[in-house]
Amino acid sequence: MPQITAIKETKKGRLALFVDDEFVFSLDEETFADADLHVEDEVDAWRLEELRRKSDTRKAVDRALDILALRDHAAGELYQKLCRKFDPHSAAAAVARAEELGLLNDESYARRRAAELLRKRKSRREIAADLNAKGVDRDTAAAVLDELFSAPEDGEGDSPELAAAVALIEKSYARKLAEGKRPQVMAALARRGFPHGVIREAVDRFAGEADADEY
Repeated sequence: MPQITAIKETKKGRLALFVDDEFVFSLDEETFADADLHVEDEVDAWRLEELRRKSDTRKAVDRALDILALRDHAAGELYQKLCRKFDPHSAAAAVARAEELGLLNDESYARRRAAELLRKRKSRREIAADLNAKGVDRDTAAAVLDELFSAPEDGEGDSPELAAAVALIEKSYARKLAEGKRPQVMAALARRGFPHGVIREAVDRFAGEADADEY
């Protein structure tokens, strides 16, 4: 049976295990203490794998907490990031732990993220693509977008997407419209994901306001 031949502390404070004089992996202090390992102990291969996975999961949890300390993440986005350094099992366990601690809430995250992107004059389609890339599931994203892009209850005022398109024209395309480049502006807005009806209304309104300013 494999035997532990050495245990050495690493520069990062972990405990490196050597089995039959070969380095196998290092353990965090907590996992090492729980395992009660000693030099000359005999260990089964399955137990070594169990210890490695347990230690990797703890490392993944620590990494997840570091990531979440910087900014909010959707569960899927956090999982994707953790998978760059850890196996899928450890990454999933770390995400589950973050959820247990109340650090992950995809609906709240999606609502904040979508509102932020709308303020940056993004279309519904662009926001949906962003949420999908961040790992927010389609049903959650759809519910959040339906809420965000709903028409005003009193029936007055622009829809959020129309307001975003008009603001975008004012910021980035006013000069082109003034130069008579309406088709180019409409194509640019279409590439950004705005629906044709919204584009036409936004361009017409801006053009009308520009004409009024001449009088």
